[in-house]
Amino acid sequence: MAGTYRLVRGMRDILPGVTGRWREVEAVVVDVLDRYGYTEIRLPLIEATELFSRGVGEATDLVEKEMFTFADRKGKSLSLRPEGTAGCARACIENGLLHNQTPKLWYRGSMFRYERPQKGRSREHTQIGAEVFGLPGPDIDAEMLTMLGRMFRELGIADRVTLELNTIGSQESRLRYRKALLDYLTPHAANLDPDSRRRLDTNPLRILDSKVATTRGIVAGAPRMDAYLDRASREHFDGLRRALDAAHVGYAVNPFLVRGLDYYTHTVFEWVTEALGAQNAVSSGGRYDGLVERLGGRPTPGLGFGMGLDRVVLLHAENVQRCHARADVFVAVAEPEHAHYGAAVAEHVRDRTTLRVLQHAVGGLRSQIREADRSGARWAVIVGDDEVAENRVSLKWLRADRPQSTMDLDALIKELNA
Repeated sequence: MAGTYRLVRGMRDILPGVTGRWREVEAVVVDVLDRYGYTEIRLPLIEATELFSRGVGEATDLVEKEMFTFADRKGKSLSLRPEGTAGCARACIENGLLHNQTPKLWYRGSMFRYERPQKGRSREHTQIGAEVFGLPGPDIDAEMLTMLGRMFRELGIADRVTLELNTIGSQESRLRYRKALLDYLTPHAANLDPDSRRRLDTNPLRILDSKVATTRGIVAGAPRMDAYLDRASREHFDGLRRALDAAHVGYAVNPFLVRGLDYYTHTVFEWVTEALGAQNAVSSGGRYDGLVERLGGRPTPGLGFGMGLDRVVLLHAENVQRCHARADVFVAVAEPEHAHYGAAVAEHVRDRTTLRVLQHAVGGLRSQIREADRSGARWAVIVGDDEVAENRVSLKWLRADRPQSTMDLDALIKELNA
C-alpha cells in the first residue's frame, strides 16, 4: 500500500471551524476597501520570473533566496507570485488601466516565499493588498493609512498594532544616502553578520533592517536618511505627517525602516504588533513612483500595501473569543423515515430566510441534538411522528433558556426572523 500523503512543508490547510474567522476578517477588510472606492482585480498565481527580478530588484532577498521558481515545458522561467504589487502594475500596463485614469485596486490570494516556517509565517500565506496609481501627493498616502487604521478598529485589534513610518526619499536622495551609508559601514564590515556583509555590495539599505544585535549596534551610529532628503521629499513627508495628525492617526517615525524591495520611494510604513513574537509586521507598504516605468509603462506614481491575513486572523482570534457557527438552524428527525419531511422543512426555511440551515438525518435524535449544539446553531427544528402528522415542527432553543414549543411552518418562519 502507498504511504499516507502529508502536507508540503510550509503550506497550510485552513480547516472548518477556522475558516469562519477568516471569512469574518476578510469581510471587514473588503467592506472598508469598498467604502474607500477600491475595486477588485484578480491576478494570476504565476508570473514571468523577470517581472519580479526587474520590478522588485535582483539584489533583494525575495528574488535571490525566497521565490519558488521553475521552468515551463518551453524553458521559460516562471515563479509563484511572492507579492502582489508587481503583478498588479503589470496588469494595469498590459490592459491600459493607467491611461487617463487613477485606479484604486485591491486583490486577495496566496503568496509564496521560501522562508523558514514559524508562527505567523508560512511559505504560503494569504494576503489582501491594494494599489493606487496616478496620484502623487501625500494626501493619498494619508488616506491609505487612515483606511488601514479603520480596518484594525473595526476588527477590534487597533490596540494591538502600531504604525511605524519613514521616508526613503526620491531615487536621487536615496543614492546620496546609499553612498554615505556605505562610507560608514565599510570600516565595520568584519563585525557585521554574514547577511549584512553580503548586502554591502548589493542592497546596503537593507542592513538598517537587520535583527542581529551586533549589527543593530553598529547601525545605531549610522547617518540618518533625513539628512540626505531633497526638498521635495521632505515636503512630501511633512505633508503626510500633517495629514495624519489632522486625522488623529497615531504613528512613530522609525528612521531605520526601509522595506526590502527596490521599487520603494518616499513613504514606507509598517503596522507592527508585539503579540506574535518575532513575526511582528501585520501590514506593510509604501510609495513606488518608479515601478510602472521600470516595467515598461509610462512614468506613473503608485502607492500600495499588503496585509498578511494569517497574522491578522491570529490577532483577531486572540482578541475576539467566540464560537464561529457552521449554521443558524439545525433540522433533526426522530426517525429515518422522517428525513424527506425534514428536508422539505429545511428548504422552506432557506426559501423564506437568509439563515444557514443544516439537516443531518444520521443517528438517533439525541446524537443529532448533540451535533446541532456542536455546529453552533441557535435553534434545532425537530421533526417526529406527531409533527409530520400535523404538518408542524418543534422548535428547541440551543443558546437561550426558553421552552421548546410546537408550531406550524408559518409560525416557525416568523419566530426565526424575529
